[in-house]
Amino acid sequence: MNAAVTTILFLIVSNVFMTLAWYGHLKLQDTGISSNWPLMAVILFSWGIALFEYCFQVPANRIGFDGNGGPFSLIQLKVMQEVITLVVFVIFSMVAFHMQIRWNHILAFFLLVAAVYLVFMK
Repeated sequence: MNAAVTTILFLIVSNVFMTLAWYGHLKLQDTGISSNWPLMAVILFSWGIALFEYCFQVPANRIGFDGNGGPFSLIQLKVMQEVITLVVFVIFSMVAFHMQIRWNHILAFFLLVAAVYLVFMK
């Protein structure tokens, strides 16, 4: 696999773990699983998940960064990361919390895609 595809796939996997670490405990609380957990237990649980996020995030940035021979500038990596984060979050919130997507969410998504386009312009 080439560096661009590997970077994007690693960013997607990283963001799945990040979303679970940041918001998964809310779903566990919603279902009653972690309702009585002390805050420190919730934090440690989230950190455990976040470890896997870093196992993909750090290699994605090292592989993709043009300073290491990858195809992306630092700004391009960051903008891609943000768009991937939001896409993963939207899917997670729709599946786990049954959130509804409204017109303004869709417009915001297209504006973010425009940001990615602009950042990749020469």
